[in-house]
Amino acid sequence: MLLFVDESGQDHAEMPCEVLAGVVVAQGNLWNLIKAIRAAEKDHFGDYLRNVRVSEIKAKKLLKRKRFRIANQKIDIPEAELPGLAHQALVKGLAAHESGTSESGVTARELTAYSRSVLRFVDTVLDIAAAFNVKIIASVVDANAAKSDRDVLRKDVVYLFERYFYLLQDWGFDRRGLVVFDELDKARAKHLIERMAAYFLGTKTGRFRSSLIVPAPFFVHSELTAGVFLADLAAYVLGWAWRLGGMPQPSRDELKPFARKLHEMQYHGQKSREDGRGFWPLHGIVYLDDLRGRLDKVGDEDVDAGSQ
Repeated sequence: MLLFVDESGQDHAEMPCEVLAGVVVAQGNLWNLIKAIRAAEKDHFGDYLRNVRVSEIKAKKLLKRKRFRIANQKIDIPEAELPGLAHQALVKGLAAHESGTSESGVTARELTAYSRSVLRFVDTVLDIAAAFNVKIIASVVDANAAKSDRDVLRKDVVYLFERYFYLLQDWGFDRRGLVVFDELDKARAKHLIERMAAYFLGTKTGRFRSSLIVPAPFFVHSELTAGVFLADLAAYVLGWAWRLGGMPQPSRDELKPFARKLHEMQYHGQKSREDGRGFWPLHGIVYLDDLRGRLDKVGDEDVDAGSQ
């Protein structure tokens, strides 16, 4: 099994939540998933995006507010014409970028077609992921959540690994889980690896979970990895549009249809209660308004973050 992980909102620039999102893909499905997403690119844009785009595909750019305003312009375009017009917009934009000019010559009709194609593409990608039984696990954190002063693996990361462990357990003990992060700068990657090592080797809970999760992460460039693209998409959409009752953060209504699809793809499971009396329900997407755990209060090195 592969867990692709990406984050959004950690810069606190605009998003009301920090999100650490993971998509879980069975190895046997990965290549067919990639091929299906690439086929969707050609269907919606007339070419593979890597051939015509200027920069890597990120949800922040694909799903910005302006994209929806442009897509909703009152310009009548038959659906069959959208891919061709979107392709023209991309080719003109790439040519302008390569020549260093500010005027691309993209028409309003082409730009509208491109924006509509983007939204249709994102919707198709989520449907493809669901068809390949991709499971969503994520920690959605209030931007103002109190943080621990201890130099340990953050609570939102521990929650992510907790759900990954139980998903692997549910799917069979013969499965081992690898973790694939979007590329980080060297300092952040080193810090994450050190904190993961301390958790998986230095705590009882972590050592137990290392029986299924390989605690040595991989780092890849999202431009080359469909799995990380899906995680980036999930992180952005969940941060803006996934809301439980009582969550006070503002949301973007136009993203809620995508958030509902991600909500339906989340993992659901259970784990035994500490007192042995029944089970705790587990949901793949969790909301945290406080990143401090019991460790910050009692100093118990083996407390399970999932029960904090």
